[in-house]
This record gives sequence, C-alpha cells and structure tokens, in this order.
Amino acid sequence: MHRFRTGGIGLGVALAALLVASSPAAAQSLRGSRASLDIQNRVARDHDYSFIRTGAQLQRFVDAGYLVPVRGDGNYTLHAVSYPYARPEVELFVRRLGEQYRATCGEKLVVTSLTRPQNRQPRNASERSVHPTGMALDLRLSRDRNCRAWLEGVLTSLERAGVLEATRERYPAHYHIAIFPRDYARYVERITDAKPQLLERVASAPVESVVDYTVRRGDSLWEIARRHGTTVDRIRAENRIRGNRIMAGQTLKVPAQQQQ
Repeated sequence: MHRFRTGGIGLGVALAALLVASSPAAAQSLRGSRASLDIQNRVARDHDYSFIRTGAQLQRFVDAGYLVPVRGDGNYTLHAVSYPYARPEVELFVRRLGEQYRATCGEKLVVTSLTRPQNRQPRNASERSVHPTGMALDLRLSRDRNCRAWLEGVLTSLERAGVLEATRERYPAHYHIAIFPRDYARYVERITDAKPQLLERVASAPVESVVDYTVRRGDSLWEIARRHGTTVDRIRAENRIRGNRIMAGQTLKVPAQQQQ
C-alpha cells in the first residue's frame, strides 16, 4: 500500500489548492438525497442533455463530438468501464483530480463508471441517474483512509463551490460524482492561469448554430435530429411545436453542430 505523501500536511494542502480555491474543510457526510438528485437533473435539463438510451445512440454522441474518450494516464486508470466516454468537462475533471490525487496519495485514481446508456444501468441504479447524460462518473474508494479523507475534502469543497454533486455510495462502495459542466469549466478558468492547456479539449467541443431545413416526405423529428446531431426537444423548442407531427415542405429551424 502506498504511503500518504504529505511531506507534512503542507504538501497535501498545497496540491489540493491547485484543484480548489482553498484547502478543503473537514469532509461532510457526502450522503445522497432526493434533493441532490433534483439538482443533478436540473443541471442536465439546463444543459439540454439527452438521456442516452442505447449503446448505438451513445456512439452517435461520440461521433458528433458531444462525448469524448476518457483513456486514463499515469495518474488515473479505468476499471471495468464499458463505455469510456464522457462530456469534455468530465474528462477535464478526471485529469486534474487524478494528477492531484496521485501526487498526494502515491496511487492512481480509479474510475469505475462513466456514461451508461439507460438500457445498461445496473439494477440498483436510480431511475433519475444522470449517468446516461455523460455528466457523471464513479470512483473507487481507496483502502487508505488518509487518501479517502483527502478526496472527500476536495469533493466537499467543490460541492460548496457549486460545480458538482458528490455522494459516497455504500452498495457497492464508491463515490458517485455529477459534474456541472459549464460551472466547472468556468471554475477551472478562474482558479488557474493555464486555461489554454487545461481547457483545450473543452473549447474544441462542438457548439450549435441554427439552420433552415425543409421537411421531406418520410422525415421524422427523430431522423432530422439525428442527422443534425441535436435532439427532438431542441427542435421542438426552436420551432415552438408540440408533439411529433411535421409536414413535407414545412421549414424548420434546426440546431446543428459546428466547431468552435
């Protein structure tokens, strides 16, 4: 087992300060709650994230650039992750946290879950889980209680900063973390002067413009959304329509992806 690399307590606090604005206070319980799920789902709605239903749909999100690979590096590793993809801000979070965790604890951070389609959720998963949106990840609990205390302190501080919700789950034991993408990206930009390097992959994620599309015979909202890399809900909102009925010859405003 690795020793906790404090160099005295000072090193651990100094490293944590690179991730949070100040040294973490004593960790709270990190208990899950209905209120926490409410917050996570509200953030997903605010970002207009789809809840991905199948592996095939997840691959389309990867192809469109909405989800990026999370591969692991010298500071963190993946264990039994079926779909190693997440929102760009989640990948940024794991990279930053992994670097600080390895430097402090002398062991790699272990990611056990990332984006999970709804048809691949475990039986004990909440129906309101945001894993299918790509904004959540699970981390293994370390056997070293000092490492657990450090990580829980960091997660608690980031919760207080309003950039994530974290829960220490018991069955099976792990940390569930839901990242608030826009808030987290702004937070990192604010606390570091290395924005171009740290946010490079986030900045290259696709954004949307709105294009005119003339409905053709046989079109459906789902097919139009899929071809343009957007969602049915976004098309409905842009055109102020309800339901799924569209007519050939009708012109729709359709959000379409483009690179920043």
